[in-house]
Amino acid sequence: MKRKGVDASRKPASRGRRSATAIDRLHDSGRSMMPVLDLGTRRRPSAGESVAIRRVNVDFPEWMVDELDREAEHLGVTRQSVIKVFIAEQLRSARSA
Repeated sequence: MKRKGVDASRKPASRGRRSATAIDRLHDSGRSMMPVLDLGTRRRPSAGESVAIRRVNVDFPEWMVDELDREAEHLGVTRQSVIKVFIAEQLRSARSA
């Protein structure tokens, strides 16, 4: 799908509540989504919880780091992100088993 440029002459959309279908149409049209975003209430998904971050050092063999780097490059994210996602998936899987 080819995106159209933003028409600067158009009046910005109202910040009122919109249906998911209306938001989908806005996105698909290629226009800016900023008018419908409520940036005043943004938060991280776990913002309501007290989440402590702990640093953990792990030694990996070189071949594993190379594989992690290839996957990170493929996904366009950092190595750390790949490691976190892989571990989170395994923990969720083990919990539901």
